[in-house]
Amino acid sequence: MAAAFLGIPAPPGVGQLRGDRSFPAAARDALGDSQLRRNLGHAIGVIRTKRATAVGELDDWEQLRLAGEAIKRATMARLDDHLVRLEAEVSARGGTVHWARDANEANAIVTGLVQATGATELVKVKSMVTQEIGLNAALADAGITAHETDLAELIIQLGDDVPSHILVPAIHRNRAEIRELFLREMPGVDPSLTAEPRHLAMAARAHLRRTFLRAKVAVSGANFGVAETGTLVVVESEGNGRMCLTLPETLITVMGIEKVVPSWQDLEVFLQLLPRSSTGERMNPYTSTWSGVTPGDGPRAFHLVLLDNGRTAALGDAVGRDALHCIRCSACLNVCPVYERTGGHAYGSVYPGPIGAVLSPQLTGIHSGSDDNASLPYASSLCGACYDVCPVRIDIPSLLVRLRTAHVDAARDRPLPTAEALTMAAAAWVMSSPTRFAAAETASRLGRLAGRASGRLSSLPPPLSAWTSSRDAPRPPEETFRQWWSRTRGGSA
Repeated sequence: MAAAFLGIPAPPGVGQLRGDRSFPAAARDALGDSQLRRNLGHAIGVIRTKRATAVGELDDWEQLRLAGEAIKRATMARLDDHLVRLEAEVSARGGTVHWARDANEANAIVTGLVQATGATELVKVKSMVTQEIGLNAALADAGITAHETDLAELIIQLGDDVPSHILVPAIHRNRAEIRELFLREMPGVDPSLTAEPRHLAMAARAHLRRTFLRAKVAVSGANFGVAETGTLVVVESEGNGRMCLTLPETLITVMGIEKVVPSWQDLEVFLQLLPRSSTGERMNPYTSTWSGVTPGDGPRAFHLVLLDNGRTAALGDAVGRDALHCIRCSACLNVCPVYERTGGHAYGSVYPGPIGAVLSPQLTGIHSGSDDNASLPYASSLCGACYDVCPVRIDIPSLLVRLRTAHVDAARDRPLPTAEALTMAAAAWVMSSPTRFAAAETASRLGRLAGRASGRLSSLPPPLSAWTSSRDAPRPPEETFRQWWSRTRGGSA
């Protein structure tokens, strides 16, 4: 095992964990895209309904959630032991394990392995972690073409786009948009192609089949890695993953270190939780498992890249580490009112929605100042729907509040206080004195003039305009509580 350097956040400037704008700025543009909101509303509604039906079939669903939570919590407590066991078992079965501290190291390892084969192209299984580290761009810089084989990822790649959903990366596009993209970007497509889903899938299959047959190298992620046998697991719905995992001569898997599970008995729990929570199915159409290499069957060489990239930094927080329990089902995205209205691109990270709002800032580190990820914990109404549907019971609302606190604490070190800090300090000064608070109550009645037409305060001068630019404030009442008490009870409040 290579020397480990723990607690280092993911490096800036590489991969897709940070956006180039804060969430509020990006969300404002997304809210103005009516087509995006229609696409999201339709797709998410279908997924929610399917999930509810699949989950409702199980009488012991809550017990499964509790089991999943317990397994994840116990695994994180002994993560180092399980990773060492995984490495030993993979090596014993003919595989080679590489350890990557961050995205730069992972990209360099994978690029070097591909170059060693002499290949200039490869096929890929859908993988969030390779999106996280920006692997395709790193390979392209080295003259290597990566072909996405998952239908949604193919759509993203052809459109020079980025994913907007964990499960359905192209959820922001409708069938008509995909048809136009295929006609424009996919070689040899029949000009009479329709927007019928079956016809679109057939066009993609014909396009990819030639690539599958000639590719000598494949890259995958992993949904789980079973420590006791060194087995890697990929679940998918289309069969493209099975093609990538069996046909090429060399298979390279990049796996986040939090994806390890101790045993097959533990894996059984997650193989019940994941499909129902993600695709609304009883089981995955394709569940592929492999351990090292087998002479005469499948790839001749297997490499496993275990990625940190900020994960041990999150692991160091006894509470925040719960975000690492995520099994990437996307259930929290599908019930989040904020995600449904803004889509995934507004989050700036390959991990959008509620789980992205707690995971991305922990992987990159919480900073004050210009770090746009610092705004992600505020991208929530704290309604709690994400916790209710999470198959491993991650308390996302509590983690969001914790990260907001960390952001505020980091801002205390600034040489100049923020407008928010000044406002809170002023409010504390006013509320610490009954006389000052009573005077403020009386003065607030002036706000009735601004809201006399609509009954709401929808436009206030700076710095209060920062509030009313995105929400209304209620019009102050005709009398204060103290005045009401004095009038009705005949004494001072």
